[in-house]
Amino acid sequence: MSAIRLLPDLLVSQIAAGEVVERPASVLKELMENSLDAGARAVSVTLDEGGVRRIQVEDDGDGIAREDLALALARHATSKIRSLEDLEGVASMGFRGEALASIASVSRVSIASRSREAGHGARIAAEGAALGEVEPAARAQGTTVTVEDLYFNTPARRKFLRTEATEFAHCEEAFRRIALARCDVAFALRHNGRTSRHLRSQPLAERAGSLLGDEFVTASVAIQAQSGALRLHGLGGTPQAAKARADTQYFFVNGRFVRDRVLAHAVREAYSELLHGERQPAYVLFLELDPRGVDVNVHPAKTEVRFRDSRAVHQFVRHALQRALAPGVAEAPVAYAAVSHGAPIQAAFSLAQPPRTYEAFMAAAALPMPSAERAPPLGFALGQLHGVYILAQNEAGLVLVDMHAAHERIVMEKLKKNLDAGAVQAQALLVPAVLQADALDVVTAEENRDALAQLGLEVSVSGPNEISVRAAPAPLAGGDIAGLTRDLLRELREYGASQVLSARQNELLATMACHAAVRANRALAPAEMNALLREMEDTERSGSCNHGRPTWYQLTLADLDRLFMRGR
Repeated sequence: MSAIRLLPDLLVSQIAAGEVVERPASVLKELMENSLDAGARAVSVTLDEGGVRRIQVEDDGDGIAREDLALALARHATSKIRSLEDLEGVASMGFRGEALASIASVSRVSIASRSREAGHGARIAAEGAALGEVEPAARAQGTTVTVEDLYFNTPARRKFLRTEATEFAHCEEAFRRIALARCDVAFALRHNGRTSRHLRSQPLAERAGSLLGDEFVTASVAIQAQSGALRLHGLGGTPQAAKARADTQYFFVNGRFVRDRVLAHAVREAYSELLHGERQPAYVLFLELDPRGVDVNVHPAKTEVRFRDSRAVHQFVRHALQRALAPGVAEAPVAYAAVSHGAPIQAAFSLAQPPRTYEAFMAAAALPMPSAERAPPLGFALGQLHGVYILAQNEAGLVLVDMHAAHERIVMEKLKKNLDAGAVQAQALLVPAVLQADALDVVTAEENRDALAQLGLEVSVSGPNEISVRAAPAPLAGGDIAGLTRDLLRELREYGASQVLSARQNELLATMACHAAVRANRALAPAEMNALLREMEDTERSGSCNHGRPTWYQLTLADLDRLFMRGR
């Protein structure tokens, strides 16, 4: 067996670099965080060849004193903590004193800096284990760190790097996370001599629009909640902002981007009643709490955290998001339809029916509008379009409502309240619904009679291959009872009663609501349409259906004027 020996300092730093310096984006993250810790108000990033050839970060922060430059590249040397007490309550982005030393061990590094008190700047360079002398340098207050030829002395690591485009994409994502975290700081990003981003100090909505797109900001709601030492703020995307991929999910804890299972689960639970299937929510959220209530010293990359009271944090985040995302129509932001500014002029057309047909139609449509001091948010119904949409007039203009999607949400919320109260209210059927069933469905119905009763269905086996439904959930009594029963039996057979009534409750209720909702091509009387609009205004989350699709849009008078080129 070989003798035990101490490893050389360079090898120790290179091993540490394997954890800290995974790729150019890791280097960029560490350097930008150092700039923010130094109090920078403007940070400029320059990359060449995806950051493999060169990464340069320049800031206007406090700077480094000449006598501290050599220490800046030493392992476990830092200005951010002094004791275990400082570590337990650390508020800075960095604190280990490993990053610069690890980066210097696998690249060519130079640091030029000037502190506030210094009359001129100073510079130091390092290449692997070789540390150069401190030299005078001309620069204003602040620091410039340049990292060149990453992994030049560890070719095995270098060959694992991806293409230039891939590495730049990772660097851009690291830049985006830090820029979202600090909207009060100006940032600039250049790649291969071309400016990629230029961000001034700005409010969160503007910063998010610049980095994530105006579509996200338009389809999101402001989050503001506080409970004791916990504060949550930011932007939560509505179902219209949801995506197929989880690539617009940013959660910051005390300004630090994190990927935490407790927070991710809390967000998932908050969105569970809005999004179904594989749709992913979009959000930019900031959680602030006492630094002593969270341990950030969990992983070298510092993207994992551990909360002292994770249950309290989970409950706070979940309920704060649910409240913000679940207003009724009366409180919810208006969902505006996108109107093309270049709408084509409609060509002339001939009448396909005699004029008296249209006169009769218009006379029937000219119903008196209910009088009120102030019209309700969704206004009053004007009529139906192809048996699918309700057209309504409110103070802003024209409201378009998908009646099936809206009714689906209303029914689901009613069912959920009933189930939360103990059981879904059942209504006896005048004529039992009888359905043909296979042997498995018959056995499932017999074994899960109590679970079905809790869901408002009273079933009995009336034959070897026949099931009778004698009572159904009150909101569904006029719906497709046979289809609903088959779907519920399939869910119970596949997942079991306890799972269906707990983890899959929202999916189950969505299925039930879909069977009960008013169908397309069903003619509604004006009173029925207005009743649906009023129920939407009183129902939480009524801006989207159970599948995350919008239930209504607003066309303002200005939108209509643009369509018809009025005022031009």
